[in-house]
Amino acid sequence: MKTVLKSLVIAFSLTTLMACNANNKKTEISDKLIAETIINTNTKETTPEIKVALLLDTSNSMDGLIDQAKAQLWKIVNELSYAKCEDESPNLKIALYEYGNDNLNAEEGYLRQVLSFSDDLDDISKSLFSLTTNGGNEYCGKVIKTALNQLEWGNSEDDLKLIFIAGNEPFSQGNVNYKDATKLAHQNDVTVNTIFCGDYNLGISTSWKDGADLTHGNYMAIDHNESTVHIASPYDDKILELNEKLNKTYVAYGSAGRKKMEMQAEQDTNALSYNKANAVSRTVSKSSRLYINSSWDLVDAEKDKSFSYDDLDEEELPNELKGKSKAEIKTYVEQKGKAREKLQEEIENLNKKRRNYIAKQNTKSSNNLESAMLEALKSQAEKRNYKWE
Repeated sequence: MKTVLKSLVIAFSLTTLMACNANNKKTEISDKLIAETIINTNTKETTPEIKVALLLDTSNSMDGLIDQAKAQLWKIVNELSYAKCEDESPNLKIALYEYGNDNLNAEEGYLRQVLSFSDDLDDISKSLFSLTTNGGNEYCGKVIKTALNQLEWGNSEDDLKLIFIAGNEPFSQGNVNYKDATKLAHQNDVTVNTIFCGDYNLGISTSWKDGADLTHGNYMAIDHNESTVHIASPYDDKILELNEKLNKTYVAYGSAGRKKMEMQAEQDTNALSYNKANAVSRTVSKSSRLYINSSWDLVDAEKDKSFSYDDLDEEELPNELKGKSKAEIKTYVEQKGKAREKLQEEIENLNKKRRNYIAKQNTKSSNNLESAMLEALKSQAEKRNYKWE
């Protein structure tokens, strides 16, 4: 994107310089140098990323907030899967912190990094379901500064870098001034969005709005005890049936393969623990481009340029592939890949009908974590030329 434009500008500038100084040998630049400059510049191009650090208050009064985060994760992921940055589909990485919990280390400010930036959606789900609440001190400035210092935010101008912090105690608590923390965020091109769990005006008077304003982020107040509404559709049963078939297309390998497949099934169960419609949302996420498991699944791994069948250790293969030739393994993986693509296409087509059905049924506006996050994400993404399909 922007790097391509930069390379064209460099090429144009160098070409112009050659024309203007054709008689000056000291400033002569060869076509080879131009070509090398373009190649070298283009190799720096990377896929844009949406990076979201979610900082959740896990003190006693926040059970409703944590419940919303667990119940609404897949809806948020699905909405982000439709994002486009010019002609590219951005990757998604999510980090998770908890703060304000007496079970956490007091010397570290009653906060904990639960998960660093990750694109492993199962791992993100597992991390959310690991959260429990307990009374504590909520230090917003401290947890923001910690997330800024600990996470790898990168320097790409195309990346969307966002912090979402949710809680209900004064934003100014703790020995780290929230103004210093938000100033650091602004310097690093990270936008801080604040979500106050309670009355809108109370959030303003306790500095939650000021915390967002300092980085041009969104201030939002939500009802953290609002129950998540999952709307059932006529397509749910079929999508869940396809999910069972989808799981059978994964070819686990390596020491982590079996554990990862177990985690996949566990997160299916966690999603279903809310209701069928939430499990459907997770299935849609699993069929999207954001659900990638190349670290343990041969079908996804084969798509990586660095992958080679010659590097596979037979001991790390699943039982059905032990003793097979490289050609037989390749054929097996390709068949699983084709089956997965077909299932993903079926799920996608059913989900389009499902989304249309839900849009007609869902006339009630929500005031919860999902609605707050998506409102902020979309408004800030549009400023970076992100669009939604």
